[in-house]
Amino acid sequence: MSTNKERRQQALSQLEKEIKSRDRKEKTKPLTVVFASLAVILVVVGGIWYAATRSTEDEVITADETSTTAETPDYQPLALTRTTALGDSVTCEYPDAGEASKDVSKPATENVPATGTVTVNLTTAQGNIGMELDRSVSPCTVNAVEHMASEGYYNDTVCHRITTSGIYVLQCGDPSGTGAGGPGFSFANEYPTDEATDLTTPVIYERGTIAMANAGADTNGSQFFLNYEDSPLAPNYTYFGQITEEGLATLDAIAEVGAEGGTGDGAPAQEVRIESATVA
Repeated sequence: MSTNKERRQQALSQLEKEIKSRDRKEKTKPLTVVFASLAVILVVVGGIWYAATRSTEDEVITADETSTTAETPDYQPLALTRTTALGDSVTCEYPDAGEASKDVSKPATENVPATGTVTVNLTTAQGNIGMELDRSVSPCTVNAVEHMASEGYYNDTVCHRITTSGIYVLQCGDPSGTGAGGPGFSFANEYPTDEATDLTTPVIYERGTIAMANAGADTNGSQFFLNYEDSPLAPNYTYFGQITEEGLATLDAIAEVGAEGGTGDGAPAQEVRIESATVA
């Protein structure tokens, strides 16, 4: 069985191959052709590698160039509601998962609300990013994120990664800023993973959606990603809310600056620091 280190190395190798391939295309084709080609080659096969106990292992989202056809894959948008509604409340589990990057207690586990929404506001130097979290789709996830925000876990942390081709996300939530940090506990995947019958065919996580980072099923921690454009991803990432219009405007400005060195994947060229995360 592959170790987390080996999986990380394989993911990074695949990502490097993809970026080099895209760079070659950008040098030989008009920009419009490059954008068109990117839209048809993406089938996400990687995960976001979370290893709270191993500080040398980063979280990585990779995309594999597996399609070279001229037609855009007919991926369907992720439905934003469950097929079958949950009850009014659920029971959650938050088992230990390595050393916390920043002190935070565990969320409550009993009688966790499974209806309604909660708003978490991220204040950054580039502007506010409002997040409306939906308890009805992923109550244990919302419960955890709300709890960490209320305890100041996300305060003074950087969004360490932005992708500007293939998938379009700003990744945040790691106090260490390395991509390997977490809260010292984990929790199970929720929607859409727990309803999906096919976990390999991508769906479109549409512009404005928020999802959790993970290293496979049931390894969620504190890291999440904000989709500022439609992103094709396997339904292995827990969807748990929507970004406000103000937040999307902030993300658009961040995306316009791009990643360091002009690459399609890396640290934001202009630091994105969450000054505070508050529960409204």
